[in-house]
Amino acid sequence: MKTVTLGRTHIVVSQVGFGALPIQRVPSPEAEHIIRKAYTRGVRFFDTARFYSDSEEKLGRALEDVRTNVVLATKTMATDRATANEQLSTSLRNLRTDYIDIIQLHNPEALPNPTDPNSAYAALLDAREAGVVRHIGLTNHRLGLARTGVLSGMFDTLQFPLSYLSTPEELELIELCRDNDVGLIAMKALAGGLLTNIPAAFVFMRRFDNLVPIWGIQRESELDEFLALDAACPKLTLELEQAISDDRRDLGTAFCRGCGYCLPCPAEIPIHWAARMPQLLRRAPTAGLLSPHWQQQMACIEACTECLVCASRCPYQLDIPQLLKAALTDYRTFL
Repeated sequence: MKTVTLGRTHIVVSQVGFGALPIQRVPSPEAEHIIRKAYTRGVRFFDTARFYSDSEEKLGRALEDVRTNVVLATKTMATDRATANEQLSTSLRNLRTDYIDIIQLHNPEALPNPTDPNSAYAALLDAREAGVVRHIGLTNHRLGLARTGVLSGMFDTLQFPLSYLSTPEELELIELCRDNDVGLIAMKALAGGLLTNIPAAFVFMRRFDNLVPIWGIQRESELDEFLALDAACPKLTLELEQAISDDRRDLGTAFCRGCGYCLPCPAEIPIHWAARMPQLLRRAPTAGLLSPHWQQQMACIEACTECLVCASRCPYQLDIPQLLKAALTDYRTFL
């Protein structure tokens, strides 16, 4: 399997990464079978998060006896030292390991103050010094904050949404990470499930030799498809180029990155979650998303006046009112 080096970490991983968010939806025996098969077939990079319910536990059970052969990345949404330490302890226990290769701050709204002794970042620095974590990374959905994070020198890796729907400005992050020796992990290479031409997505991402895409996998058939593409990666044919061009035309204004630049909404709609609800319902556990709380949050869409304040703030020129209406219609089919 083709490999990639994650910047200054010098960690070498398979260029097919395993995104473990969707396996929350899969019963444990099946999930562990899929994870183990991925390992047996050469996948060495597995990415999860403390926020992903039982995802860490499934990885831990499946990979405990081969721990030294794999690279485990997880995330914490903590903003303070005590919570970060608590979540790190839980992740270590769930993953059945005494160290984590890459611990990532999970989509913070702002970068931490590197001199604040009570911050989550300070806790991760101490954990790195103690050998409990090897490297510290950042995940984010905001392009400006991602750039700042790369340039700050605080993080060894960056995780950011990248796909063939990405804008030229987003794709510039690839070279920025290369120039600053920051390992790059690409989430949402299928645009959260919007993209269905898997060969086109795979070939596009394979163009870049300094990033690892983490493909969200919840079925064995999906794993098999990615493994087959790695074994015999197709050429970027005129047909695939046309498919990419068509998707950019048809879907380029339908992909909400969840960056939150659109907020606040005068109608109090949680736009950065609501607009992505169709994809979330198909890739994450549905129980929480269909709870009374989220039914109430989604119903806020009915109060949208199409004032277009959100659209004026969106750096991707999305038609947010239309996305929200479509998301609400789709949401109600699940109720």
